[in-house]
This record gives sequence, C-alpha cells and structure tokens, in this order.
Amino acid sequence: MKTWFKTFVASCAVVPFAACALAPGNAAFAKEPATASATTSVAAKPGLWTVKDADTTIYLFGTVHVLKPGLSWFDGAVKQAFDKSDEMVLEMVLPEDQAEAAKVTMPLAMDKSGKTLSSKLDPEALKAYQAALGGLGVPVNAFDAFKPWFAAVTLSILPLTKLGYDPTQGAEMQLTAAAKAATKPISGFETLEEQLGFFDSVPEAGQIAFLNVTVKDIDKLAPQLDKMVALWAKGDTVNLAATMNEGMAATPELAKILLWDRNERWADQIKTRMDKPGTVFIAVGAGHLAGTKSVQDYLKARGLKARRVQ
Repeated sequence: MKTWFKTFVASCAVVPFAACALAPGNAAFAKEPATASATTSVAAKPGLWTVKDADTTIYLFGTVHVLKPGLSWFDGAVKQAFDKSDEMVLEMVLPEDQAEAAKVTMPLAMDKSGKTLSSKLDPEALKAYQAALGGLGVPVNAFDAFKPWFAAVTLSILPLTKLGYDPTQGAEMQLTAAAKAATKPISGFETLEEQLGFFDSVPEAGQIAFLNVTVKDIDKLAPQLDKMVALWAKGDTVNLAATMNEGMAATPELAKILLWDRNERWADQIKTRMDKPGTVFIAVGAGHLAGTKSVQDYLKARGLKARRVQ
C-alpha cells in the first residue's frame, strides 16, 4: 500500500486543491512558513518530450503538483516550448480559488451515511489516526463528517505544507499564471469532478486502507516527496518511475484508475489533436510520463513517437 502517496501526488492535480479547500479552517496551512527561501534558486531540468507531424507539434511536460519555493524549472527548454505553443492543456483547469474548489469537492467528500469516520476505524487504527491529527494540530473529530479518501488526501498534504511544500509553487499553478499572462487558451483533459471521482469510486474498504497507510507512513511522506522531486528536477525519469512503482503490484487497481486508464484516454485525445495544425504545450503529472504504460507508451501503440527534448 506504500504506493498510494507516490501514485497520487505525481498523478492527480486535484489533490492539493481539494485538500486545501476543505482542510478544517485552513489553519494548518498557515501555521508555519516555508522553510525554503524564495530568493534561493536551484536549477532543475525536468523531462520534456515532443510529438510531431508535418504541421503539428505537441510538447509533453511532466509536473509535480506541490513544490518548494526556489526551484528554477520554468526556463531553458521548458520555457522555450511553452513560449512557442499556441495553447496549453493540463490534467484539469485549476479552480480559481479555494471557495470554488470547495463548492465542487464538498458534495463528493461529505459522508451521507450518518456514520462518523471515527466509527469506521478499528480501535488500533483509530488511536493512530487521532494521534496523527493531534500531531498536526487538527481536532480529532475534524474529518468525522467526511469520507475516508478525503481525510487521507488531506493528511497527505498537511505535513508537506509544514515542511515548505506549497501548492501555489506547483508547476500547474505557475504555468497557469504564465498562460493567462500570455493570453494562451487553457483547457483540461478532465474536470475537477472527474478527478475527485477517481478517489470517490474506490470502495470504502479501500478508502479506509488508504487512510490507515497514510497515517502509518505520515512521517515518511515528506522524505518520499523530496526523493521524487530530486529525481524530477534531474530529469531522471527512469529512477522516478522505479521510485513511484515500488510495490505497485500490490495495488494494481489504484494504478489502473489513477494512471493507466487515464494515460490511454489522454493518448487518444493527443492522437486526435494531431489532426489539427498548431503547437500545444501539455503539462500533466510526472507519473503519467514515466515507466511502463506511460502516455508515451500508449502513443507509440497509436503510431506516434514521443522524442525526449535534450
């Protein structure tokens, strides 16, 4: 179950926004400043690919949805590709504000069964869950009205914000701001409701398992993300895929929902877009562009070759 965090943090753009939008009072997001200095600049060269034909160029850029300030990635080949593009496609068009995200998230995140989240956990799991909440300064009943998947998602993000990770520093937020400034059209492969639905579609037993393993590994989440970001920044997609795929065989149903099925659908959309002239900058979670059954693999099966930009 250790791949839950690695999989969704590198594959679902909705995660940090849903978590921020409905975190109790948003208090935990404001308690501690980022530990990285915004004036510090660390060079990064994340992976970038192109798919071309006679009159169409599509760039594929792998993102990380939450980053620390000071990582310089939006330059060089990435910035050149973005500047050349007529439009940008993301996993989803990001909500304008937290209130907008909350309006969409609330109906799916709330548990209408009449049972509290705490009552669904066995005594040992409940004790660990309440200890984790207490360690984050969150009331132990904060998520009782929510489904287990939402509590798990939020608890996966809260420790990261305390260690300097910030959704507003994530690649999608930065790219969206740049596209708006350049008046580039922005579209999404999916909607906010669809991305939330991936989590909501997991049976309750799976959601509880998701929550339990998040609680168990809560102190490991930041080091895991640190490792993934370091590999992403180096453009080391081979080892990034290996890191993400550790134990993936244990949760193939999650990989299918969050990665493989979506990669195949996106490859179909990219193939269709190749029929229209122009240049497109596509930015999706790095997990979708690494390892087997990546977007590139599905494109190859459709007769399209994605070439790495050096």
